[in-house]
Amino acid sequence: MKVLIRGAGVAGLTLAHELATRGAEVTVVEKRGEIAGNASWQAGGMLAPWCERESAEETVLTLGRGAADWWDRALPGHVSRNGTLMVAPARDAGELDRFGHRTSGFKQLGADEIAALEPALAGRFGRGLFFAEEAHLDPRKALLALSEALPGMGTRLEFGCRTVSAIPDVEVDCTGIADRRPELRGVRGEMLILRTGEISLARPVRLLHPRIPIYVVPRRENLFMVGATMIECDAAGPITARSTMELLSAAYALHPAFGEAELVETGVGVRPAFADNLPRVEGDGRRIRINGLYRHGFLLAPAMARQAADIILGNPAAKELTLEAHR
Repeated sequence: MKVLIRGAGVAGLTLAHELATRGAEVTVVEKRGEIAGNASWQAGGMLAPWCERESAEETVLTLGRGAADWWDRALPGHVSRNGTLMVAPARDAGELDRFGHRTSGFKQLGADEIAALEPALAGRFGRGLFFAEEAHLDPRKALLALSEALPGMGTRLEFGCRTVSAIPDVEVDCTGIADRRPELRGVRGEMLILRTGEISLARPVRLLHPRIPIYVVPRRENLFMVGATMIECDAAGPITARSTMELLSAAYALHPAFGEAELVETGVGVRPAFADNLPRVEGDGRRIRINGLYRHGFLLAPAMARQAADIILGNPAAKELTLEAHR
């Protein structure tokens, strides 16, 4: 079975890996000259289905629960299974109750328990929610690791390319927002990367914010990713001053040391979304699309890859199961 995948973001690369492990002959073409720069590159990398359930359908939890296991098998050593900590300033502490009523899989924490989990936050928050089963990874390292592993699995990656000479048995569109169908809309996400050696975090920390939940995700070399806005817009220009101030303000509210941090990078990614904010695997067997991952790319891409691979390789129930999941 020869499969051509268009797009080397998280959807395309996870599908390529899934198909390669099942013996398919896969070629991935990407019009960019490198992995960096797409919406997946700007992602937070949180594998947090219980937290995401607060504003998402049950489908996100159902499809996302196995994501950390998939990434662990595909890229051993890349997944940190330290859970997610949710906190709020004292004035917004009631929001924790609202958040908890819409989610599950957490433990209520007091100030001492928060300090035990994250010593840097000792004395800063009186209450929190701890989602112990959640995980995270560095999306950039994951994308690069997948792109480096796939050739050894027999997969061809062609960058700066839109097509190949050989005719595939199946063609899959994983180009995200570049797939300009009218039913897709763009949701702009903005983020910052800060560097400070004054604090250390072991896990993503989400701070309930008056407008949006802000998250701070620890990365290597004293780096922290701070994100992410959700703006109904498909403009991919530079980050706005308002978003920069909001993200910096939230980071400072989490810990004042972020006020002295080095601002290493700002970034913008436009995520593709359908009206229900749920992803879809669509097609007739010869031409397939994976799209609509919205803000759940690394969380839901493994489930979408499994569903698409089942369709491509002939699991007769796969297409119906895929459609049922999104009705």
